[in-house]
Amino acid sequence: MVLNIGIGLGLLVIGFLIYIAKRPKRFRYERSGLIQAPPEVIFPYLSRLSLGAKWSPFEQAPDIKRTFGGVDGQAGSFEEFESSKSGSGRITVNSVKLNQEVDLRLEMFKPFVADNHVVYRLNPEPNGTRFVWVMEGENVFIGKLVGALIDCEKMVAGQFEVGISNLKTLIEGGERR
Repeated sequence: MVLNIGIGLGLLVIGFLIYIAKRPKRFRYERSGLIQAPPEVIFPYLSRLSLGAKWSPFEQAPDIKRTFGGVDGQAGSFEEFESSKSGSGRITVNSVKLNQEVDLRLEMFKPFVADNHVVYRLNPEPNGTRFVWVMEGENVFIGKLVGALIDCEKMVAGQFEVGISNLKTLIEGGERR
């Protein structure tokens, strides 16, 4: 009897591990929102990492420690961060297309090691500018496991929605850098 229960539990564990291993190898989260301002007003908040604390929910933990390097707003500039909310990592500006797009590399060290690609894109529209925030990366085993237990897209992309709303309020409320 005990042997049968042990075999059954072992098969369940093996089945669960197979389920985790077969989950998607990559993830992509994307959200967007319309901001009633031209791209040139919005762009500095995206390209200059030092301005991220004004709008990004990932940078608003009271205990965040931030260190910057390079020429802020230009390719090669970076921010190293550590907080109880966001963990620790480094975000580096890979490339900048003036008033259009910022391409970033997000390296996480804690709570999990990850290497993700982030893009901020601005698309002019008749009633303003659409800010598109994208993050994609490889779904390693621990990411697949966590994703099986909680809705990572809702958690991460939900923060994108908060950030987009914060930036919209900041810009439309008259904040100028």
